[in-house]
Order: sequence, then structure tokens, then C-alpha cells
Amino acid sequence: MHPLRKQRLQLVILIVVAASVVVGLVAYMLGQNANYFYTPSQIAAGEAPSGVHIRAGGMVVAGSVKRAPDSLDVQFTVTDGTSLLVIKHSGILPDLFDEGEAAIAAGTVDDNLVLQATEVLAKHDEKYTPPEVADAMNQAYERKQKQNQEQYAQ
Repeated sequence: MHPLRKQRLQLVILIVVAASVVVGLVAYMLGQNANYFYTPSQIAAGEAPSGVHIRAGGMVVAGSVKRAPDSLDVQFTVTDGTSLLVIKHSGILPDLFDEGEAAIAAGTVDDNLVLQATEVLAKHDEKYTPPEVADAMNQAYERKQKQNQEQYAQ
């Protein structure tokens, strides 16, 4: 093989290997930084992975917010209309966080199906509900209606 051809072949192989490594690293980093949204029903069904950073949300159940008197720890429950999810957070909650309002929490689900939140987000005006929460609640409502119809038919 001619030395110039051999040098070009080595350069092409080097470029292909480098491009493959870059694509692999980018895909890995995107997978690590992805925040997947799960509803309380999906978490209760075991669809959410344990120990992986996820987002979960729903409507904050009235009377479920419990604050520790000596720290910033807070525990509350959210629902999608079918299931309940307990969320624990240590930190300051958003100003617009309130019972009966939509909230999304980001964190990891432990073995007891409790979301250990690192961040809590609240809706920003009275007409807005996060699309994920609205879709999840609509789907839960439709499932409940279908179950009721099936029970009525029997």
C-alpha cells in the first residue's frame, strides 16, 4: 500500500472513532440529564424507577401539608385523581405553593414509594396547570369513568 494512502486511511479511521466517541458521550450525558415525568398512579404501579431523578406532580391534597416546627422540612401529598403520592422536601417552597393547587416535584423515589424532592415547582397563575399534570389528571379521570361504567354494567 502506498504510504500516502495508508496515512489517509489512518486519518479516516481516527475521525470515525473520534466521532463515535463524541456521539456516545453526548447520548450518555443526555440520558443522565433527562427528567422523566411520572404521575402518582404510575409511581404506585411501580413504573417509576427507584433511585433515578424524576419529576412527579398533581394536585396538592387539602390538609396534607405538614411542616416541621424546627426545620424547613415539609411533607405533602399530591394526587392525579386516582392515586396519592407522598412527597418530602427540605427547603423553602415556592410562594404560590398551596393546597388544592397543581405542583410538580423533582427528586428520587425511595423504596417506600415516597418522593424525596430536591425541587418543588408551583403553578404561576390561576389559569395555568402544567401540561403533564393536566394530561395525567384527564387520563386518570377517564380511567375512573370507564371503571365506573364497567361496574354499572355488571
